[in-house]
Amino acid sequence: MKAWNEHLAQMDIDKLEVASLRTLSIDMVQAANSGHPGAPMGCAPMAHVLWSRIMKLSPKQAKWWNRDRFVLSNGHASALLYALLHCNGFDLSLDEIKRFRQWQSRTPGHPENYICEGVETTTGPLGQGFANAVGFAIAESHLAAKYNKDGHKLIDHYTYAICGDGCLMEGVSAEAASLAGHLKLAKLVVLYDDNSITIDGGTELSFSENVPKRFESYGWNTITVKDGNDLDEIEAAIKKAQAQSERPTLISVKTHIGYGSPNLQDSSKVHGSPLGAEEIKLTKKAYGWPEDASFFVPDRVAKARDARVAKGEALYKTWQEGFERYKATYPELAAELERRMNGVLPQNWNDIPAFEASDKGMATRAALGKIMHELHARIPELMGGSADLAESNKTLVPSSGRYSHDRRDGRNIYFGVREHAMAAICNGMALYGGFIPYGATFLAFSDYMRHCIRLGALEGAHCLWIWTHDSIGLGEDGPTHQPVEHLASLRVIPQFYMLRPGDANETLEAMKFALKSEHPVGLALSRQNCRVLDRSKYAAASGLERGAYVLIGDENPEYIIIATGSEVDIAVDAYDRLKAEGLRGRVVSMPCASLFDEQDQSYKDEVLPKSIKRRVAVEASLKYGWERYLGFSGSFVGMKGFGASAPAEVLYQKFGITSQAVYEAVKTWEE
Repeated sequence: MKAWNEHLAQMDIDKLEVASLRTLSIDMVQAANSGHPGAPMGCAPMAHVLWSRIMKLSPKQAKWWNRDRFVLSNGHASALLYALLHCNGFDLSLDEIKRFRQWQSRTPGHPENYICEGVETTTGPLGQGFANAVGFAIAESHLAAKYNKDGHKLIDHYTYAICGDGCLMEGVSAEAASLAGHLKLAKLVVLYDDNSITIDGGTELSFSENVPKRFESYGWNTITVKDGNDLDEIEAAIKKAQAQSERPTLISVKTHIGYGSPNLQDSSKVHGSPLGAEEIKLTKKAYGWPEDASFFVPDRVAKARDARVAKGEALYKTWQEGFERYKATYPELAAELERRMNGVLPQNWNDIPAFEASDKGMATRAALGKIMHELHARIPELMGGSADLAESNKTLVPSSGRYSHDRRDGRNIYFGVREHAMAAICNGMALYGGFIPYGATFLAFSDYMRHCIRLGALEGAHCLWIWTHDSIGLGEDGPTHQPVEHLASLRVIPQFYMLRPGDANETLEAMKFALKSEHPVGLALSRQNCRVLDRSKYAAASGLERGAYVLIGDENPEYIIIATGSEVDIAVDAYDRLKAEGLRGRVVSMPCASLFDEQDQSYKDEVLPKSIKRRVAVEASLKYGWERYLGFSGSFVGMKGFGASAPAEVLYQKFGITSQAVYEAVKTWEE
């Protein structure tokens, strides 16, 4: 190692640090015999400039609220991010670097925020990180508007992202970029790794647009860096981006994928495969690096790292001293901000009166609208909006104002018809901290959001998804808008709770559960009215917290009807008729199957006794998933295919989702 250090003694420190990032990345991929070395080799200079010259970080205070945020949107370049973390003093050892892509390592194949400090968001699916970064920028601007005061800039930082051609081909990045330009998110700076290569080959195969011109049309500031190895030019471009206050910035950096590899540079072959031992030697020689040095961090790089750590500590200390002064001057605001950033809900936030019983009832989406007004008044971190369906989704809270470029403290976000970006942006806001974001649309359009829902569940982004028009009950708009498979599809996502409340009070309990949850939660809400059940006759709606509960029933029941959402009314009507005929039974409301599955076995057996085989489930969706509650002999009353265009009451009759059908299923049951 001494010889290696002597070998590099005369190299410029910046070149030394860039080469360290490149060689660590190459060595990681080679040791794992899998990974993506090409992008780290090309992006290392811009990443080094960001982390060493530009970004405000304190590695020993990795969760500092006022740190700059960095998103590696092209997450396949994860080796670069791990090299950056190690070479900048974050808690990531060289031993973990060496365990890249191995079982239970802290350096997985794509960045995962819940494994390693310094990784702000889970990336890999291209374009998602770009949209997450927009969420970070929205979060920063909102908190700054609400909490900063003259002489007290508690929240004042930038969000930086690196993305590649693939990120910019994905539609989610186009949606997010369009909204970011409209909102004039000037503290968002994206560096575009413009290397003209994709997995299949050159970008000319599929991507010939003028990217800067496209972003200019979105309202972005655009800058081109012609040489991706020119550190000073990269720094100047970033500082130019910081100097303007009206537009987000895209910096197009011309790079070479696999830079320095004599035989693989500018080739798609270097995108996703190890270089191989011989090519690594040639590449390290091209860098002026010891050819036999593996996982080597020179002493001078370590000293530079220590200096940056000390600088970050000083920045944090200065900010902390400022926060103490802020506390003395604005104690209530300071306490609120601390509470929010620590993820603690305010006192008495859930002190909301229950809905009165009503046979006329109300749509659960309408109940949600009333609840949202109450919650907005109590929970300042609740912020979000709809994908151009606010009136239908009942999510607009006028008293909270509109979030816009000239009113950053507003809490109603108008996402436009951008479901995919809406979901990724909300994930970003949740990961930023201090927010419980929500996004709304029709349940059928959750398909546009699905990957973000899955990714949010994986990374622990506490978001609330509000999906109305949850069944054929939406009526005349027809099968394009009528979700039939969506409930089953969403229920199988791990670490995600899909709730379909049956009346207004279950909706209230669903919202309470959603806000307390550590995981993302989806609510499926009706367009049509549902009776508001008289809870002096029926079990308390708080039973929702356990996923399913006995809504009403008799001793020693002979049958069980299980229902969700608007079909709870149908189940209750069938039960009343069967009871009048002397049959003992029970109705189980099951608003959240996955939550019920988490309960202890004694509770599950209490709600669904194993001895009772006569079971009927009723839901205006497909049967898939219900088998585990019905067994081999149970019956299902629901959809068997797509819906149709007609009034809701006609559709329920034509598709046989009626109390009569449930009644007959119970009466005609045979074991």
